Order: sequence, then C-alpha cells, then structure tokens
Amino acid sequence: MIKTENLIKTVSTSEGELQILQPTNFSVEEGQSIAIVGSSGSGKSTLLGLLAGLDTASSGEIWLDGAPLHALDEEARAQLRGEKVGFIFQSFMLVPSLTALENIMLPAEITGLSNPKIRALEVLKQVGVAHRAGHYPNQLSGGEQQRVAIARAFITQPKILFADEPTGNLDAKNSDNVESLLFELNKQSNTTLVLVTHDPELALKCDRQLSMNAGVLEEVTV
Repeated sequence: MIKTENLIKTVSTSEGELQILQPTNFSVEEGQSIAIVGSSGSGKSTLLGLLAGLDTASSGEIWLDGAPLHALDEEARAQLRGEKVGFIFQSFMLVPSLTALENIMLPAEITGLSNPKIRALEVLKQVGVAHRAGHYPNQLSGGEQQRVAIARAFITQPKILFADEPTGNLDAKNSDNVESLLFELNKQSNTTLVLVTHDPELALKCDRQLSMNAGVLEEVTV
C-alpha cells in the first residue's frame, strides 16, 4: 500500500543545506498498522508529510496504492489524497464555524460521496458522539473533538490513514478511549494506518514500530 525508494528531504538554512531525512526505504502492506516513534526534530513528522503528499521530497520515490506520488503535480496529489487518504491531527483541525455533523460531512461533500449526511450520521454514531451532532467544536471536550476528527477521517473510507500524535492533547482516559476506537475502526475498514507518536504504549498496539533518529528510519524489533 505504501512504498518508498531512496526518499530524501533536504532544506536550505543560513548555514547551508540540511538533510532532515536520510535515504529512506520501507514498505507497508495493506491493512497494516505502523507507528513511527522518535524525539522532536527527528524527522518523523517530515516523513509523514511526504507520505501524505502534503510536502514534496528532494529526491526519491513514494508509491501509494500503486500511484507514483512523487511524479504527480499538486492538483493530482490533492485528488489522490481525496480518493485514498484520511488524516487525524493532534490539534483536531475541526472547522470552528461548522457543527460536528457538518465537519464530518465536509470531506464527503468535497469528494462527491452520495448521501453525505446519512453517512456522517452513521460514523458519528460509530464514534459515540451522535448526541453532539449539532454542537460546534468549542462546545465539545477534547475527547469529543478527537472522536469527531476520527469520524471525519473515516467517512470517505480511505485506504490509508495518517495520524500525527492523535492522542497528544488528551488526558489518559480519553487517550485510551480514542486509541481503542482508532484501532477498532482500522480493523473494520482494513485501513492501512501510519501514525506518529511519542507514546510507547500506543506504538506497541501497532503491527510494526519504526524509529526515526536524526533522519534515519529503522525497524524496531519488539
């Protein structure tokens, strides 16, 4: 489902070129869940952005479900994301002016999914916050906001789900609930899950763990 070949990311600084992602080669099978762990500044979020097509590599190749992401322009990358990719962010990234239901409907409407409201109500019920459908983000708790964000990510039934510190802003109880929900939906949908986390317990719940250190990605043997 995901494959990279000699993926490199270099940025220009006042002191010259800085290679923040060393040559990276790895693959992820359909339906697998993998965790990318590492300290802040190690390059893991950079890698996630490249895999999701939100950033472009300096060199190398990325394949998503057989599509050459590295060879696509921004418009084609956006179309690929809309068709195959879902996102969950640490900061929830809900639209403040839209209700929970409207936030979930948004990607479905953009991609032209039929009956977006019916589907949104279904996933809202799945994540356990159907009673909050008409509430705005500032009327929801952190755990409820992340549940809405998860529902929004799953409404288009993406083949690949990227999650960047999905429980980073939650307390222990809400973290456990959101983690259980995330993996439950992942298995139901056979979605390929790639998440970045500082939480070793969350990482251990994934099928595989990869460690990023100074731009070098390595498989972790558990």
